[in-house]
Amino acid sequence: MAHALINQFSRYQMASQMMQCRYRDLGLTIGQLPTGPLNAITDVAGVRVGHVTRIADAPRILRTGVTAIQPLNVPYWQESVFAGFHSFNGFGEVTGSHWIAETGVLTSPICMSSAFSIGVLRDTLLAHPKQNGIDDRWHQPMAGETFDGVLNDGWDGPITRADVTSALDSAVGGPVAEGSIGGGTGMMSFEFKSGIGTSSRVAATACGSFTVGALVQSNFGNRSELTVDGVPVGRHLGYEVVDSPQRRDQGSIVIVLATDAPLLPPQCARLARRGGIGLGRVGGFGSNRSGDFIIAFSTGNRVPFNDVAIAEGLRMLPNEAMNPLFRAASEAVEEAIINSMTTSDSMTGVDGTTVHALPNDKLVEVMQRYGRGPASAT
Repeated sequence: MAHALINQFSRYQMASQMMQCRYRDLGLTIGQLPTGPLNAITDVAGVRVGHVTRIADAPRILRTGVTAIQPLNVPYWQESVFAGFHSFNGFGEVTGSHWIAETGVLTSPICMSSAFSIGVLRDTLLAHPKQNGIDDRWHQPMAGETFDGVLNDGWDGPITRADVTSALDSAVGGPVAEGSIGGGTGMMSFEFKSGIGTSSRVAATACGSFTVGALVQSNFGNRSELTVDGVPVGRHLGYEVVDSPQRRDQGSIVIVLATDAPLLPPQCARLARRGGIGLGRVGGFGSNRSGDFIIAFSTGNRVPFNDVAIAEGLRMLPNEAMNPLFRAASEAVEEAIINSMTTSDSMTGVDGTTVHALPNDKLVEVMQRYGRGPASAT
């Protein structure tokens, strides 16, 4: 019987490895709102994403990297954006969050990596403007972390300043690489392999249509809690189907929301809180040792660098028009988290530990059992 289960698991693993792709590429959808053209955070014009990935087997097992988000299509020492921050549960760290709470302005790119490396992210971001000829220190670096120690031997701090700078310099618009890449390289969610995921929604408001994009570095959740589009997937994909090296309910996630809607800082903070709805919909409940952090920024207003004059021409979406944005944030976060798993392959790391991929073929079967997916595939 045990041998049969191993063979069964091997078949599922092989099939899932062949099928790792975005959730919608499986013929499945989430939510009611339409996506942007790329279904990515870069559907918000000007937002750029870059990754650096570090994988090595000697002298130490490395499964890590850096993901960088540049909020605008100009250097951040030229213009800033309004932002808000929400801590769903605080067992973790996002540097620079206090400055957003104080001023409502995001003055830095957002970098994400391993808990082992948040210091070098912060230090590199602090020095970065100086290296580009800006002598005046006006910004607070924003760096977030989730713990990848199940797969990554990071105690020596393998991420370097050069890695962080490369991620910043490589940030571009267009399609965003997902899964086991950049800061998400060594992460796991609901005891399946995960990493970076992204999605977007177009929200029609009384004042026009606006885009909300989400990018997550996902690393949390107990298998039994995994829920996809309201379906209790984790209950159907138990340990007899896909094993897990660690039974857990703790973990962390960093969520970044971007929108082109003209929001002021309190409205950005409201949008950030709605990202927590998407987190809850997939089965996250903010366990005691979970760091669940959400940053939301708006490109609808631009704040000039170090300007001492009164800022003119600021725009604000009426609060009564924000409901579609709230739905968009929830749906985009939900799908981004799922994408972080469906795009990730199995990975072996420290001490031969393997975190297995979500078997996408079995995911489709479960979703179809609950009436989701293409009508022809029953």
